[in-house]
Amino acid sequence: MNPHVDSTILRCPWASTEPNLSYHDLEWGVPVHQDQRLFEFLTLEGAQAGLSWQTILNKRENYRRAFLDFDVAKVARFTAARIEKLMLDPGIVRNRLKIESTVTNAKALLRVQKEFASFDAYIWSFVDGRPRINLWETFKSVPAKTTQSDALSADLKRRDFRFVGTTICYAFMQATGLVNDHLVDCFRYEQLK
Repeated sequence: MNPHVDSTILRCPWASTEPNLSYHDLEWGVPVHQDQRLFEFLTLEGAQAGLSWQTILNKRENYRRAFLDFDVAKVARFTAARIEKLMLDPGIVRNRLKIESTVTNAKALLRVQKEFASFDAYIWSFVDGRPRINLWETFKSVPAKTTQSDALSADLKRRDFRFVGTTICYAFMQATGLVNDHLVDCFRYEQLK
């Protein structure tokens, strides 16, 4: 439980119960620059496709265990036998394509690191190295995708990443602070601006 929870504080409407509340107040929209954490968010956003974010947050620690704290080099070496073992793990989403995509994405991420020195440098280049600050007044105003997420999605796919459609990419950009999509009356908006 978030020790700073105060029901009089204005928040984005989706952050009303745990674990969404703590995630919203402490993580969502905070700029992330560590490759390992970016890989974690890319994996979790892909795993969320067709499910609720709350489901994924509830399984997050299991994902960290299953994917070795998202150590990219180690995940890139996962074998078919390791994938079969993960298919039996009730702590994660047991979708073969999503599990396999994590391994595929780790391999692709290693190639990006060689080309750009870091995944961070590559990802942040889609927003010119600094967060885009939006001015949304209502939750309905927040888009599901943008031209930047379209570009990121297309380029990731070109580099053999999977589960990186434009909507997933935009959710990833929101989560990792490439965009500030807190509503303007949310207390986190000004803090992250």
